[in-house]
Amino acid sequence: MAIVQAPPVRDIPSAEARGTRDTGIDLVRSLCVIGVVLLHAIMVGVSVVDGRPAFDNASTGTWWIVPVSWALQVMPLFFVIGGFSGLLAYRSAVARGSDARSFIAGRVHRLLRPAVVTIAVIGVALWTLTLFGVPADLIAVAGYRYGQPLWFLAVFLLCQALLPALVHLHRTRPLLVLAVLVAGAATVDAARAISGVDALGFLNLAFVWLALQQIGFFLADGSIDSLPRRTRARIGVGAALTLLLGFATGLCSPDLIAHINPPTSALILVGIVHTCALSLNRARLSALSARPLAAVVSGFIGRRTMTIYLWHMPVLLAMAGVTAILAISDGSTLPVAGSAAWWADRPLWLATALTLAALVAVPFTRIETRRPPLPTDATWRIALSVLSGLIGVVLLLVTGTTPVTAMIAVVLLVVALRLAAAPVHGRWIPRSALRSVRPRARA
Repeated sequence: MAIVQAPPVRDIPSAEARGTRDTGIDLVRSLCVIGVVLLHAIMVGVSVVDGRPAFDNASTGTWWIVPVSWALQVMPLFFVIGGFSGLLAYRSAVARGSDARSFIAGRVHRLLRPAVVTIAVIGVALWTLTLFGVPADLIAVAGYRYGQPLWFLAVFLLCQALLPALVHLHRTRPLLVLAVLVAGAATVDAARAISGVDALGFLNLAFVWLALQQIGFFLADGSIDSLPRRTRARIGVGAALTLLLGFATGLCSPDLIAHINPPTSALILVGIVHTCALSLNRARLSALSARPLAAVVSGFIGRRTMTIYLWHMPVLLAMAGVTAILAISDGSTLPVAGSAAWWADRPLWLATALTLAALVAVPFTRIETRRPPLPTDATWRIALSVLSGLIGVVLLLVTGTTPVTAMIAVVLLVVALRLAAAPVHGRWIPRSALRSVRPRARA
């Protein structure tokens, strides 16, 4: 495989070569966000037990989650695209005279600013529900369900913070770096299986997702697209057959959702299948992304990716709560998850989830898209910023989201944002206020 300075695919020039965004990749990223919302929406289960709402996972113990997971397990592709976009963004920043600290600081602000608002609102909402006498166990379930998807925020922040260093390693030892990450993931899986200690699997929060991000680098630099189409097809089919063999032999579950927590090497194979399919269809995706409807969808989601992700679970929990309240108030019976009546309701349920998630994200768009302040030039501040952000999110994952833990997490995330910004005479001021003193980039 040609790695360094490989020529881009002939029928679709790289985004870096064109000097523009790759609209086809942007469209795929948007479809990934839609896939995540749909997957979580279809897994939400709500019922009424003894006159009280009950929330659970509608997919537990069902057969249908397997084909659904094959269609909607898009997280591996999301991290591949994160690596693709991250490498191009970092190279562009360096070309403008920026550096790794500035890149990481920008990522901290883009990811954590929407999270601060969302977590604060959820904390207040949970506190309000407590004041209105909602049972503590229901509030605990709601807080737990809300916090589950936040793993993505923590892991993606870590991957993006390490991206400049990994880009450098990719430039010097691309195959070796990827091989080490893949071998690390496989070793963790083996150690987990042999020891029976599932907690070991959480080491793959680094190995698996960093490996997928690294695959995105190969896509961004043209290495994958430069391979013959037949070679790319064979690699994709080979990865798919390896997955199927793992399913058939019982080495891994055919439910791809089961490989998320903790992540396993199977997700790397899924990412390879997705990447090969993406590479083989770059020209078609580019043409599709130029169509009016696709361009509108991609543009809308692209400006609000993290905001939609952070708000979709509160939307789903609110939908479940309202559904249960309405059922209790009129004495109706909710359909059993997986029943014909339940499936008949799913199109409306899923459409409502997508619509509400989009509408709720609109008022918060400016928080995500606002230009970040000037970054700090102190490496130690950047490191502490990332660490503070990670601790804040992990706190909610480990202890659950409550009014108290939400408040602590908000403080930690605000500290992370402050540390990533440049202090001026002891104060943090916005980028716009310092434009006149910004040094010019070197020619």
